[in-house]
Amino acid sequence: MELFRQILSFDSTSGRERELGEWLAAHLEAPSVETFEVGDGTLDLLLRWGDEPRVVFCSHMDTVPPYIPPTFLEDRVCGRGTCDAKGQFYAMYRACRRLAEAGRTGMALLILSGEETGSWGAKAFSRTPFRAPLLVVGEPTDNCLVSASKGTKRFDLRFLGRPFHSGYPEHGQSAVELFVDFMNELRAAAFPEDTLLGPTTWNVGELHSDNPQNILSPELRCRLYFRTTFATDAAVCSWMRAHASDTLQVTEIGGDAPAKYVTLPGFPAKSVAFGSDAPHLTGFAQKIICGPGSITVAHRDDEFLAFADLEQAITNYVSIFETVTAL
Repeated sequence: MELFRQILSFDSTSGRERELGEWLAAHLEAPSVETFEVGDGTLDLLLRWGDEPRVVFCSHMDTVPPYIPPTFLEDRVCGRGTCDAKGQFYAMYRACRRLAEAGRTGMALLILSGEETGSWGAKAFSRTPFRAPLLVVGEPTDNCLVSASKGTKRFDLRFLGRPFHSGYPEHGQSAVELFVDFMNELRAAAFPEDTLLGPTTWNVGELHSDNPQNILSPELRCRLYFRTTFATDAAVCSWMRAHASDTLQVTEIGGDAPAKYVTLPGFPAKSVAFGSDAPHLTGFAQKIICGPGSITVAHRDDEFLAFADLEQAITNYVSIFETVTAL
């Protein structure tokens, strides 16, 4: 557990992963250890047990801010990254070591940067020639295998008003009021509910309107982030394009589509609403998503990982390897 404590002691919030990546490259043990430049100052890391891995375990070293140092309690460890997602790659490393000690080869561990801010490490690694039959992505899934996950769609919005003295609003147009009207339309939008992934959801971030209180807002900017389903992925984009106008500029800035993933007999499975690096890692024929911890505490100040969940994850990863390599 001391290794886990040391991993958690690094502040690897997105953009600051390099120090942890270099430390992992120097301290994790495998027959082959390689690092790859992402291009933004961060690193990806690949450990191999065998020249041509059949199963690649993968998770990310970056975390959301703020950094929270680890606190080890009797039954759990608290702190940033415990369950999203340093606990995942720690469990995967322990599983690979356990397999190696049993004489197994054909596995690898890929540790990526930049998952929380756009999967930059995954996208960079996908530009390498590396290929393998199966990818196992670690995310907090309560040790269930993910049957399907929602997609994401991101839009930058710019509402354009006409500034005027706030005592005479009839002579201008507030960008804030345009934003409120748009949000009311969005709340009323009848996006269909998906039989597998449920409703489409959305969140507003980076909201900014810089105007004095006594002047109608000339401009409001924000980012709109959708969690889409098989039933709504295309419809969301169409709906947003239809709402572009002289007073609303809509810029599409990417995302990924909802996807189905491999499940295995004997393992619990469920669908999830969060994204991961999985859609951006293109060199793999099949993909599994699973890991210890709960998404309900990820990105929270009370983030934690129970030791029982961690041990179960190690056992699960070993079992997944044994199951798929026996097929």
